[in-house]
Amino acid sequence: MVATKLSIAPHSERSSAAAAPALPKGQQTRAAIVDAALGLASHIGLEGLSIGALAELMHMSKSGVFSHFGSREELQISVVREYYHRFEQEVFVPALAEPRGLPRVRALFANWMKRVSLELQSGCIFISGAVEFDDRPGPVRDALASSVQAWLAAFHRAIVLARELGHLRADTDERQMAFEIHGLILGLHYEDRFLKNPGSIERALLAFENILQRYVQRGELAAVAHRSISFKP
Repeated sequence: MVATKLSIAPHSERSSAAAAPALPKGQQTRAAIVDAALGLASHIGLEGLSIGALAELMHMSKSGVFSHFGSREELQISVVREYYHRFEQEVFVPALAEPRGLPRVRALFANWMKRVSLELQSGCIFISGAVEFDDRPGPVRDALASSVQAWLAAFHRAIVLARELGHLRADTDERQMAFEIHGLILGLHYEDRFLKNPGSIERALLAFENILQRYVQRGELAAVAHRSISFKP
């Protein structure tokens, strides 16, 4: 099957969705399986998922689990989509309440760090999936790559708006700035989760402030730009 391209909602204001009706029993069961699979994949990776392991975890038959997905690949893609949806709701959507420009960039990073602080104890599907599928073309890799690309594109748009609003220097290279911020998130995972180096979160926060100091527009906005972000692990 071909994976559907994932995308974060437009950067403009989003209308509030009406309360969704209760799902039919079959869809509730599928959602419960995906939730269990996501928890499992966070610890053992997407490649560690199996219909048998989930059947045992859900106290279902293998055929019962299989009937909701049709293949292990579809199960993996469903997990990627659910992970992406939760990432969007926790990181991107709350930041839309902040004014466009630097306040929104800061909010996006703060929300990202809050999520990362939890994933340092379990695992990040985006990062573990990149290791597992970086050289394996196919629908699962496509779903992973498109979800990460959608998030980074949204973060890049926020930086572009900050430059256009005069919060960043006119000569700011938005892609370079986004690359540096993404890089420090990846470095944090490696330093904290793999190397167990103490103080890694604090170093990531300091690195973000250092990046802002190089790109922020000097003058009246500097005092706002240099405030430490509100973040509690």
